[in-house]
Amino acid sequence: MPLEATMMIIDNSEYMRNGDYIPSRFEAQSDAVKTIFQTKIDSNPENTVGVMTMANKGPEVLVTHSKDIGQIIKALHVTSSKIGGSIDIPTAINIAQLALKHRENKNLRQRIIVFVGSPLQGQGADEREMVKLAKRLKKNNVAVDFVAFGDGVEEETNVLKAFVDNTANSDNSHLVSVPPGTHLLSDVIISSPILSEDRGIPPEAMGDVGGASGSGGANFEFGVDPSLDPELALALRMSMEEEQARQAAEEQTRQSATDAQPQTESEGVDKDDDEAMLAQALAMSERSDVDMGEEQDEDMDEEEAIARAIQMSMKQEEKEQGGQ
Repeated sequence: MPLEATMMIIDNSEYMRNGDYIPSRFEAQSDAVKTIFQTKIDSNPENTVGVMTMANKGPEVLVTHSKDIGQIIKALHVTSSKIGGSIDIPTAINIAQLALKHRENKNLRQRIIVFVGSPLQGQGADEREMVKLAKRLKKNNVAVDFVAFGDGVEEETNVLKAFVDNTANSDNSHLVSVPPGTHLLSDVIISSPILSEDRGIPPEAMGDVGGASGSGGANFEFGVDPSLDPELALALRMSMEEEQARQAAEEQTRQSATDAQPQTESEGVDKDDDEAMLAQALAMSERSDVDMGEEQDEDMDEEEAIARAIQMSMKQEEKEQGGQ
């Protein structure tokens, strides 16, 4: 289980009053925060978790490096009365990084989890500035996860995705998008790659869980939740890969047979052509022999006529000589 110090940045902007998540955006976010805290502490007793806000009058740190769930619940209760304004992601992340830098146990890896439920504004909407901040965090070995919900879902394909891509080091940063629905925000997050390592689930067994669709279980590969039965999910994945390999081999065999068939037909056609040409040559030879025989017969008839004429001429001369 990972050793981590985590800072959670929650969205307490005016958009958190919306009721498109059960029971409201802010309450759904609060449940997710408590779920993440409990999962982190359960995975390793030395882990610490902090909470801060990023809207209203400005970013504010509420709890730093705590292992007490009571402090987290109290901070969320206080924040419920401070909903308003707009979010300031870059400033909040810089403050969170500073808080992590002063953690007591330097062996704890650093992680920031940001909840975004409202549109990006200011420098937070500037992709170039966000990428610059992401590269600085990566240089300081700080992993960043984004949970996009509500109006934040529309941002997950551009600025937030670019941020995660430039922060990720060995796939240690993630973006989870959770559109409105009957599912709970906390259920989607606990089944996402954000908490997979804390729950002892290998990343390859997660598939596309918690991806851009964020359907809270409806998009599990093979219809099996890998967080509940990782061995079954892995076995099903291996079975699918074997079936794909078998189908590919069959397709290659069929393709080879198809390629060989025209060649066989061509050989058959060539053989038929050779036989036809041979028969034609024999026929021509026979006709030639017949013609030569007819010419010989004609030559013989002419010779016989000449011989007969000579013989008759000689008989005529003998008669004349006898009369004299």
